[in-house]
Amino acid sequence: MATAVFLGFIIFSLYLAIRSKKGASKKDVHDFFVASGQFGACLVFFLTAGEIYSIGTMVGFPGGIYAKGPTYGIWFLGYILLAYPLGYFIGPKIWEAGKRHNAITLPDLFKGHYHSRLLEVLVAATAILFLLPWGELQFLGLIAAFKGLGWNLEPIYLVLIAALLAFTYITISGVRSTAYIAILKDILMVVAIIVTGVAVASQAGVSHVFHAASEHVSNVMNARQLTFSMSTMLFQALGFYMLPVGVQFFFTANSGNTIRRTQMAMPLYMLMYPFLVLASYYALSQSLHLASPNEAFFAAATRLLPDWLLGLVAAAASLSGLLVLAGLSLSIGPIVTRNLLPNLPESRQKRTAKIVIAIYLLVSIVMTLSTPNLMLTLVNTTLYGVTQFFPGVLIVLLSLRVRAGAVALGILVGQVLAIILYVRQVDLGGFNLGLLCLAVNVLVMVSANAVAKVASFSAPRHS
Repeated sequence: MATAVFLGFIIFSLYLAIRSKKGASKKDVHDFFVASGQFGACLVFFLTAGEIYSIGTMVGFPGGIYAKGPTYGIWFLGYILLAYPLGYFIGPKIWEAGKRHNAITLPDLFKGHYHSRLLEVLVAATAILFLLPWGELQFLGLIAAFKGLGWNLEPIYLVLIAALLAFTYITISGVRSTAYIAILKDILMVVAIIVTGVAVASQAGVSHVFHAASEHVSNVMNARQLTFSMSTMLFQALGFYMLPVGVQFFFTANSGNTIRRTQMAMPLYMLMYPFLVLASYYALSQSLHLASPNEAFFAAATRLLPDWLLGLVAAAASLSGLLVLAGLSLSIGPIVTRNLLPNLPESRQKRTAKIVIAIYLLVSIVMTLSTPNLMLTLVNTTLYGVTQFFPGVLIVLLSLRVRAGAVALGILVGQVLAIILYVRQVDLGGFNLGLLCLAVNVLVMVSANAVAKVASFSAPRHS
């Protein structure tokens, strides 16, 4: 029964993708990747939420609570709630800059404002570098989800099917199919989480579960944990909308006010987190011996839900991973064809991007199956890297005049320093290393810009 329900939702998602084609008035590159800026608040809301609340919501957050207790949830929830007010103000500005520079990708913003090929290539290349592991994370999340649900499928078949489905969604109508499927995915995900949490509350009891879990995990934060939580909240809130896929989704909106409306409604999703905590605490209270903390939510679902509801949970988990995979592909494809391949005409960008996406998915499959531990390590550097774009983007949004070379140097120093500190496991007393690197980034950029200005003023002028 579970398999039938699961397959039914997957088939319905393909129907939604086909249905989404009716909204397309054109078939050019802008429509394929950013829907020609036609989406209203509803579609933008579900599209952006679909990327934020991914399979990590059902895997990573409950796993962190299971392994580390409520202290894990403080920074996890805190940075998201801090990011939304920031998105309310900078989201419309990003949209306006995108309109001004006819942008599809994040590097397009840098290209349009700074008029520097070097800076454009640097942002494009490093964006892809730091995004690459994110796709593998979705594959690994899907594998963990199905293992947790007791579906012992061979990983190679699972990732191949997932990649094929993601590519099919993209091919049908690009970002439009992703937006339509996001509506189904979010409904399924919220229902799956709430139903599981309610099942825990009704069958095990909230007070009993919390009391039993408190014997396994600590509810107290020491000074180091507090430093980590506070610095990480700030850093990740600044980088929340610097992921190229998030910036690109802003470009799908039909106005800046549309984005403001979506940001106002986003916190509603946080209401599902108490149910995730309940599921995690249930796994702790039952002393379940899990192969991985990431199976905590699914262990509760498997024990408490009827077979047909497990099919719904599996569909929610699958679509959560597939949509992020599709979103990443829709971001990486045009970055390569618009920003890395010189002088490729727009008429060929869409077709070439599909080839790039297929290659990206194949590489992700190989890396997932051959070096999963390396990929999980590299995922931790993603936000360290992309958040270094924040000063440069802020300059674009405020229409300031800063030299492209200074911005490029700041980004490069910040990213390299982040990788070095992470690889060497430098102890900063709990302080988030990315925030330190961001400060260095800004310092280098300001200094380099000042030096360049002085040099230009002191240079001899010939009449």
